[in-house]
Amino acid sequence: MDAAESAALTAPHPVPHPAPHPATLTEERREFRRALRDLLAERAGPHQNLVATATPRGYDPELWARLSATLGPAGHGPALDPAELALACEETGRVLAPSPLLATRVLAAPLLTALGSPAQRAAHLPRIAAGSLTCALAVPGGALALALGLTGDNTADDWSGGGRAGGVQARPDGEGWRLYGEAAQVLDGHSAGLLLVAAHAGGFARSRTLLFLVRAEGADVPGLVRTRQPALDATRPRATVQFRDTRAELLGAEPADVLGALAATGRSAAVMLAAEAVGAARAALDRAVAHARSRAGSREAAAHRLADLSVQVEAARTLTYSAAGESGPGGPGPGLESGPLALAHALEALRATAEEALRPADAAAPFAGRAASDELLFGPVRGLRARAAERTGLFREVAA
Repeated sequence: MDAAESAALTAPHPVPHPAPHPATLTEERREFRRALRDLLAERAGPHQNLVATATPRGYDPELWARLSATLGPAGHGPALDPAELALACEETGRVLAPSPLLATRVLAAPLLTALGSPAQRAAHLPRIAAGSLTCALAVPGGALALALGLTGDNTADDWSGGGRAGGVQARPDGEGWRLYGEAAQVLDGHSAGLLLVAAHAGGFARSRTLLFLVRAEGADVPGLVRTRQPALDATRPRATVQFRDTRAELLGAEPADVLGALAATGRSAAVMLAAEAVGAARAALDRAVAHARSRAGSREAAAHRLADLSVQVEAARTLTYSAAGESGPGGPGPGLESGPLALAHALEALRATAEEALRPADAAAPFAGRAASDELLFGPVRGLRARAAERTGLFREVAA
């Protein structure tokens, strides 16, 4: 083993943390990250996470309120600058903090912003920004990756029901709409105060997918049955949601490009999911590094393996923040074509570092659970890569 490898395993930080990405180098963003780390160090350690996930909500309400305040109320709105939101996701991913951040701010808020009426936006977005309202996106059949356009074209498949049995069906009743059917694998679906439901309307004559709002706060909602499901990753609580003649409100007005809004949200959500995975991968790698420093044998092999993993994590992080930079300060937009590719790289990095961390200690099992859970919900990795290549025209360029 040469001197560099020896130093790598005996230094205080055997695999050095990379320098912050340029997107995080401003003083304002450094302060933002410090505030996030201080809060998460106080409220999101392994024990606190275990306690929080065992509660009916599945998260710590105080942590969520303070996290929402740190992310910013009316000034930023629910849609932070993409690099700032990615930074928040990276930090929450680093400690695997259970929170409604993904379901509420990353998935629901952009859809409310893009499609909601002025009255709907005024009623819900300030409460989301303040942390007093949580949301969930309910998609039939657990087809979240497809609905968001991450692993396929969401216009090419009747994933919402297609007028046939299954899915979620929406029917007008003279006063509004009624929903019938079931959505599975709904993130935070058991506890969210507002459900955004993708449902099929119009039968065969006027077939279309629409989004509906179901208010689920307070007392039981007639016709709404929510059942929390066991999950590989307890910090990602999910539910089966059944609609049995459930009253709903159309999100926005027709005509609306619902599928386009879902796909745009999916591309930006992929960046934030990638940032979470990068944070978790770095934390898992830190565990593996700490164990390598304490071992007497196999130091050369460990040094090479950990160095390779560190490069893999940093490459995923660079791609993630590059994708976040594809959008302007107004929030994630439809130009984020690199999002699914960044997510594929980040999920692979998380899986690899989680496997490495699992060798010395089962304490790293939550990272493995997050890796498996996210790939099941938002992957597979090969599907993300194929979709990214299709959208960017990579196959056509190679063929030419």
